[in-house]
Amino acid sequence: MTQERASVATFKGNPITLVGPELKVGDTAPDFKISKNLLEEASLQDYAGKIKLISVVPSLDTGVCDAQTRRFNQEAATLGDDVIVLTISVDLPFAQSRWCGAAGIDQVITLSDYKDNSFGKAYGVFIKEFALDHRAVFVLDKENTIRYVEVLKEMGEHPNYDAPIDAVKQLLS
Repeated sequence: MTQERASVATFKGNPITLVGPELKVGDTAPDFKISKNLLEEASLQDYAGKIKLISVVPSLDTGVCDAQTRRFNQEAATLGDDVIVLTISVDLPFAQSRWCGAAGIDQVITLSDYKDNSFGKAYGVFIKEFALDHRAVFVLDKENTIRYVEVLKEMGEHPNYDAPIDAVKQLLS
């Protein structure tokens, strides 16, 4: 039975239901299967030994998601080889690739949760009403322990950009 958390977030002020657990700092990050492209999948293990900043957006083709991805792409360039920045959405891999090319995104790895929403349901950010992943940011250490979590209360708001970057920098020191 998949856990549903009603009214923990909103879209334009209207309550939405998030599917999956509420993850907290200190939890072990759950694994997932997600699409790199139409033929290749990725999982958490593909990024073993790295600090992971995971930026979750509903769709790259919206204003806040665009800004969020551009900001973390900019930050990724300064974080070094021990850090991987992933942006996850349910956009098709073709659309992600097109958007990244047009936006000049070259530091962030985009991954698609379109097939079975494995990531969204494992991380508690799958929106039941829209079949999208809700805006969130996670930082995982090299052992996949969650060190930072922000699940936005309102889908259309920007995340706190500085706090996850600070969490990553603390793990680097």
